[in-house]
Amino acid sequence: MNKRRDALKAMMTPINDASHTEHRHTKPPQKSGSLKAMGLSLQSLSDDADEAQALREQISAGEHVVQIEPDLIDASFIRDRLDDINTDDFSEFKASIEEHGQQVPILVRPHPQDDRRYQVAYGHRRLAALRAIGRPVKAIVRNLSDEDLIVAQGKENLERKDLSFIERALFAAKLEAHGIERNALIAALAVHKGNLSTMIAVANSLPEDLIQVIGPAPKVGRPRWEQLSQLLQEDDTPWRERVDLERLLQIDSDARFALILKSLMPRQYGPYIYPLKSKEGLSYAQIEQANGKTKVTIDEALTPEFGHYLITHLPEIYAAYLRGEKSEPRIRQL
Repeated sequence: MNKRRDALKAMMTPINDASHTEHRHTKPPQKSGSLKAMGLSLQSLSDDADEAQALREQISAGEHVVQIEPDLIDASFIRDRLDDINTDDFSEFKASIEEHGQQVPILVRPHPQDDRRYQVAYGHRRLAALRAIGRPVKAIVRNLSDEDLIVAQGKENLERKDLSFIERALFAAKLEAHGIERNALIAALAVHKGNLSTMIAVANSLPEDLIQVIGPAPKVGRPRWEQLSQLLQEDDTPWRERVDLERLLQIDSDARFALILKSLMPRQYGPYIYPLKSKEGLSYAQIEQANGKTKVTIDEALTPEFGHYLITHLPEIYAAYLRGEKSEPRIRQL
């Protein structure tokens, strides 16, 4: 009975080649140094290939969050921000990621020109922060066309609602120059066709080096950028000859805009008149500036309720201006 039980046990036991393996490895063959080096190199290549294959399989199975070394990720082909990452705000953002980790993955696509690299659709600041602190990036890899990429990039910016007018305008102008259709731009920026045309026209009417020097100017809207464009067209003097660039770069972006605008204002005693137009091209009001005073005249025949609205909301507008005011004192010090 015991022999029968032992025989059945032997039949149910998995085959194990450990004894043979141990026997083979008791006297390993000797390799020369060059063969060892070659073996290590081949093993390294094999490991890299295995990791790449595993990553591809992970991606093809669905949208997974994967970890990628930041040096393998390039920026989007169109930049949508004007501010530098070397700011106090970015330093705080980087410190937060260093302390709490990356909470939200970025979106990347396989790089269209290099299958070993990636290109970011959104999450540029997270990528820059993780690159600075030397950590891998959590990312979702998605196959995106150029249009898909800019729509994703634009929608993320729209959700944050922190891109200024000129950043959105320059982004739209660069995308159109890249060959992106306007329907895709409308989807990416969530604007009407007429507003998109205005944004692109304003961006194209201004020297890009001037826009880069001014920066995002978050408090400056479309009318004042249009005013700046008009002033530049009326005077052939290069804008750099009107300002002290070194001192200009020491103040914030809104102050830079105000100072450059002031430098372009005509030096005359008469008033400077600037019309305000609707998207249909109708002049509903005009601004007059002279002798340190600004006057707004509203055409009540065209917009009968706007004057009353402005009067009612002027205290609220002024209070909001005071809460966010940082640039005016710096202008006065120059």
